[in-house]
Amino acid sequence: MSDSQVLEKLSQLLGSKGFTSDPDDLAPWTTDWRGRYHGQAAALLSPATTAEVSEIIKIANAHQLTLVPQGGNSGMVAGATPDKSGASCLLSLRRMNRIEMVDAVSRQVRCEAGVVLQNLHEAVAEKGLRFPLTLGGKGSATVGGLISTNAGGTQVLRHGTMRNLVAGVEAVLPDGSIYDGLVPLKKDNRGYDLKHLLIGAEGTIGIVTRATLQLVPALLDRAVAWVAVDTPQDAYALLLAATNALDSALEGFEILPDVALQHVIKHIPGTRRPVESEKGWHVLIELVRDSDDQVAPASLAENFLGQMLEAGLAKDAVIAASEAQAEAFWKIRDSIAEAERAEGPALQHDISVPVSAMARFIETESPQIEERYPGTTVVAFGHLGDGNIHYHVKAPKGATAEEWYARFAQIISADVYDRVTAYGGSISAEHGIGQAKLAEFERLSDPSRLNALRAIKLALDPNGIMNPGKLVPLASKPAAA
Repeated sequence: MSDSQVLEKLSQLLGSKGFTSDPDDLAPWTTDWRGRYHGQAAALLSPATTAEVSEIIKIANAHQLTLVPQGGNSGMVAGATPDKSGASCLLSLRRMNRIEMVDAVSRQVRCEAGVVLQNLHEAVAEKGLRFPLTLGGKGSATVGGLISTNAGGTQVLRHGTMRNLVAGVEAVLPDGSIYDGLVPLKKDNRGYDLKHLLIGAEGTIGIVTRATLQLVPALLDRAVAWVAVDTPQDAYALLLAATNALDSALEGFEILPDVALQHVIKHIPGTRRPVESEKGWHVLIELVRDSDDQVAPASLAENFLGQMLEAGLAKDAVIAASEAQAEAFWKIRDSIAEAERAEGPALQHDISVPVSAMARFIETESPQIEERYPGTTVVAFGHLGDGNIHYHVKAPKGATAEEWYARFAQIISADVYDRVTAYGGSISAEHGIGQAKLAEFERLSDPSRLNALRAIKLALDPNGIMNPGKLVPLASKPAAA
């Protein structure tokens, strides 16, 4: 069967709502969110049910048609972007956006993979519950994409990554068979856990179609504080003190340099400096309460910050006086990436090191990077509570993005990743590998990890149809016998 005949078969299966090969329809979905990777696709497939996903994959597997799964197309490593050959089909689950059940007793929600995160937040809030994972792209990120990339966000400190919040999944495997693991079992010792293989697999061994997710009680109230400190080490000392004093009330602990705050104020309308102090670093802390027997977060924050100011660890601090002010504080944190893009070209690295080493990494490695590559500026910010640094190396003033990326992207990123590896860290904390980090992942990973990934990929997807060129280095389709 020719390629055109395979596409016609898929068109007949999905109808006009689920199939298009119109270049104008495809154009928005063939470039990654950052605009760095551009591909082409033969068609966009948008099934409405798990059964249709299964049929698509059976056809694709039979005719060795490659598929690139895509959620909200808001990923940071081009994991949902097709290559330039135009041979692959995009497989979008955005039409599968039903929230099937919200159970207030078990505190769980069952939904399809195309549900947008913000819509999920709103739906469970109506039941007095909360899905405790949020991120800047919540208006476009989908549940399937969040699972497939094991998304993180700002609440990992208290609730963990997406992996901790997935109670069950349904997925279609590369042969078209449907794996039904939706029932949330506390104990299940039937061998390898397919659920956890699929979480973070970036669509390379199956397509997540539905999920059962764990919820928590809605917040009764919260306190959001902005604290100025002198150094990252002081911020880490503040984290240790907060962990000991505030325990389960501590939900968010973010660090950012004053230069990042300056960029946000410059480029993001409606933002302003929370404290007058222009100390080198700032910390954003969120304390929460979700039951009546807990101490009010505002009281906890006031007492704690008073002690930190008296001890000299905090140089200035303010507690949000209203929900609007709390949101304004978080808007600054959530707008850093946008402000940095407006400020000029930068190489953005999503990395992690042990929490205890994060401050040392920033203070030690950043000056060395800036000295080695004259004119660059390091802007490091992120989730101090879980060791995840968003490590941006900004181009010298006046540098054009295309030329600077061509000359320095590979060498600077390799240098950053070498330093991360020396600290026992990871070159991908929460955004995945995709195609952007594939070469570095192969270069820096130990053989046992790579061999295991390749063996799993080959066993489940022997024809290599699932998201080729992503996550698993050199996992090419085997040659015909």
